[in-house]
Formats: sequence, structure tokens, C-alpha cells
Amino acid sequence: MTTRVTAAAPPGAAATAPDTSAPGAAATGRDAILLAARRAFTQRPYAEVTIRGIAADAGVSASLVVKHFGRKEQLFNTVADFGPAAEELFDAPLDGLGRHMVLTLVHRRREQKGDPLLRVVFSLGNHDERSLLRDRFHEQVTARLTDRLPGRERALRAELIAGHLIGLGATLSLHREGAGSRATAEHLADLYAPALQSLVEG
Repeated sequence: MTTRVTAAAPPGAAATAPDTSAPGAAATGRDAILLAARRAFTQRPYAEVTIRGIAADAGVSASLVVKHFGRKEQLFNTVADFGPAAEELFDAPLDGLGRHMVLTLVHRRREQKGDPLLRVVFSLGNHDERSLLRDRFHEQVTARLTDRLPGRERALRAELIAGHLIGLGATLSLHREGAGSRATAEHLADLYAPALQSLVEG
């Protein structure tokens, strides 16, 4: 399969690229690369994604992408890793897990400007390498949660909980300027967490 090379950044883009010599610029550049890579890998077939295209979207040089992540395969593996997000989301006692998951998701979205789970939605209906996103999600999120839950129908309840979390992220993304954006994380948890907690407890 041939790989289509994405066009380089337009003239003048270098002038707006981050100053990687400034304090904290390395972390900022890495974050920008990850955001661009998530967009690329979830919206286009793997073979059509290029390091040059990701770099142009992130506003950095292709060499910086390689420095941080190496080859395209390594960058994809980083994007497809839900493990750290799952560890953070599920790091609470079962009797308060529903509320913890809502608070964690909302805080992460607002503080890190990204949703820990929502990118898996873009893999739906695709049959190329993006199916790895679904496989990783099942292994690192749904199956991990299944192992934590007590009682009957644990796998079904874990899938429904994951759906609730993805739905919350999608709703907050869809209504970026809506009522949810003005509500505190605690108030969102007051309204949303009881449904999750009922699924946790079975």
C-alpha cells in the first residue's frame, strides 16, 4: 500500500511555529504533536498519514516529531494507548467510582484540553489499522473495568459505563459553549454520576 504524502506547511508557517528553545516549549511541542496525531490517525487511513502532515498540523518540524516519537508506527502506538487514561479514571474505591470517573473526565478535558476516551469513536466503521484503536480500548478500558466490577453481567455493565463516559465527552464537545461548559465539575457529577454508580454496583 502506498503512502500519500501530506502537503507541507504553507509559506510563513515557520514564523508561527513554537519556539522550542523557550522554557516549557518541549512539552508544548509534544502536546501539539499528539493532538495532531490523534486527529490524523482517527480521521484518515493509517497509510495516508505522514510525519510531515502531522508536523505541519502541529506547527512544528518533522524532525521534532521524529525526536519525540520516532517512526510513524511508534507515534500511532502512543495515540492508541488508553492505559494511562484508564488508570486515572478507575483509581477510586468502588463505592465512589461513578463520581470519580465523571470528575476525572471533566477535569482532564478542561485542564488538558483533551478527552481521554472520545477519540475511539472515530475508529467506528473502519476496517484498516484504526481497528487497533477499538482493540486497545477494549483491552485497556472495557476489560480492565470488567475485572473491577462485582456481581453479574460485569462485561455488559462495563461496556455501558464506557458508553456513558464517551457520551459525556461527546456532549461536552458538541455543546462547547452550552450549559455544560458553565457548570462546575462537581455539579456535572451530581447529575451524571448516579447512573454510572448504579452500573458499578450492579
